[in-house]
Amino acid sequence: MQAEIITIGDEILIGQIVDTNSAFISKILNSIGVSVYQITSVQDDKAHILKSLKEAEENADIIIITGGLGPTKDDITKKTIADYFNDSLVQSHAVLKNIQHIWETHIKQPLTQVNIDQALVPSKAQVLMNVNGSAPGMWMEHHGKVFVSLPGVPFEMKALMENLVIPKLRETYKFPYIKHTTILTYGLGESSLAERIEAWEVCLPNFMKLAYLPGLGRVRLRLSAKNMDKELVETEMQHQIDKLLPQIQDIFVGFEADTSIEAVLGKQLTHIGKTVATAESCTGGKIAESFTKIPGASKYFKGSIVSYATEAKMDVLKVPEALIKAHSVVSSQVAEAMAKNVLDLFKTDYAIATTGNAGPDKGDSNAEVGTVFIAIATKDTVFSEEFNLGNHRTKVIRKAVNKAFEMLQKEILKK
Repeated sequence: MQAEIITIGDEILIGQIVDTNSAFISKILNSIGVSVYQITSVQDDKAHILKSLKEAEENADIIIITGGLGPTKDDITKKTIADYFNDSLVQSHAVLKNIQHIWETHIKQPLTQVNIDQALVPSKAQVLMNVNGSAPGMWMEHHGKVFVSLPGVPFEMKALMENLVIPKLRETYKFPYIKHTTILTYGLGESSLAERIEAWEVCLPNFMKLAYLPGLGRVRLRLSAKNMDKELVETEMQHQIDKLLPQIQDIFVGFEADTSIEAVLGKQLTHIGKTVATAESCTGGKIAESFTKIPGASKYFKGSIVSYATEAKMDVLKVPEALIKAHSVVSSQVAEAMAKNVLDLFKTDYAIATTGNAGPDKGDSNAEVGTVFIAIATKDTVFSEEFNLGNHRTKVIRKAVNKAFEMLQKEILKK
């Protein structure tokens, strides 16, 4: 079973907004066993929309359309869809009643004709009531294909997909069972990882496939299985994971859905009752930001000092000036002093420190651009590693954050 998604709106094509709707729709369709064949973004132009509808009907069984259902003249989706099906627009009394309720309850202004016209729908369409907005969703069937038109406002679209479209699709079709398991690895590049597990990968059954999702310093392995037999999928998924894990044990972080290593670290720290703090220079607070975006991080993350300038390292973190002069501000000695001192300052069990040169200039050090020192301190020890992370500033920072997490992960797993 295949689907195609069509997003309508000039604002997407000129880069004014990011198309998050397609990502959400793809994910929720995939969760019920529907593969998305193609995603197309088109202008608010009748000929373009008609062409896309025709092509989508040839490609897919289910066509999901978002956008172009507003009250203004440039929102032409409804009229164009009616033309595509040789249909006409009629007023839905249920939709009009919903619009009147919204205006009376929330807008508290007189209804205009353009608002009333939002109750117009193709006569052959089944209305999907949008209780969160004035533009209704519409379900149409044509030549054995299902066409669903949804408003482009993300929270309205999501509610309609979750509450009405997915249940109705389940009633209409029988879908295969699909399961994804995502494994997070750190410290080995995509090509090296692929070479290591090649023999395992080529022996996967034909209803399973592996995807490599590389990031900066990390690779996520997504193992997918799709079959009408749910028990077979569950059993074989576990069997293949059991075969894979011994081959990647040294770089394995955990199982993820769509989470991150910082979330994994948070769970591990919470489980063992330990805390962490950071002292950041070249990473500019990005490690702390990554920790604190996780709900409940205050249980294990105690604070951070962003000692970006050399003076801040001396005045706030009490790194001796003599140490900096002897070894340079970008050095293992300074990174370790930062880590030890922030550990003492926040009275934590672990501390991370970063100092380096992200570029484009050398700044207060003669270290080459891309040179980063990362230190980990505990109550018993402190150590650091030197990295050369390239010459792209943003990538250097992101790679340094990932390396810091990798180092902390290894230290925690020693316990």
